Amino acid sequence: ASDAATKKIGKSIPPASAALAAPSARLNLDEVMKGLFQHTAITHGIAVRVAVSFLPEQSQPQAGKWFWIYHIRIENHSHTSVALRTRHWRITDARGQVAIVDGDGVVGEQPVIAPGRSHDYVSGCPLDTPHGSMEGFYTFEDEDGDPLEVRIPFFPLAAPAT
Repeated sequence: ASDAATKKIGKSIPPASAALAAPSARLNLDEVMKGLFQHTAITHGIAVRVAVSFLPEQSQPQAGKWFWIYHIRIENHSHTSVALRTRHWRITDARGQVAIVDGDGVVGEQPVIAPGRSHDYVSGCPLDTPHGSMEGFYTFEDEDGDPLEVRIPFFPLAAPAT
């Protein structure tokens, strides 16, 4: 969740359904997304999808350091553009220690996401334990300037058994 561990992979991306426009490619998009993103929350018509992976090459278990990356896709299924203003993370380690991380935008950006569009980014989370979890919310602003709190789903951080 730190800016030092983040990497932007894209700006607003055309809807995934555009890639499936051919009649012969009639796939169940929900099933495809479930396979790619294990965790999803939908609030106010905004879907937040998360895929998380343990990174052994960035971890040092002998030194008590474990590292995960997570890919977030934010999809706007509402009828209005929304601007991501802030993030709030609750990161819990295996000892029950909780870290709260608040900040502006994501990976240095405050994207505006039009209806039917999405925004993807990748970030990382270090822990001093081999297991933990993350969850939180984004605060968006709609076209009228009203705030919308959008849930980021709970997702576990789990290193493989050694």
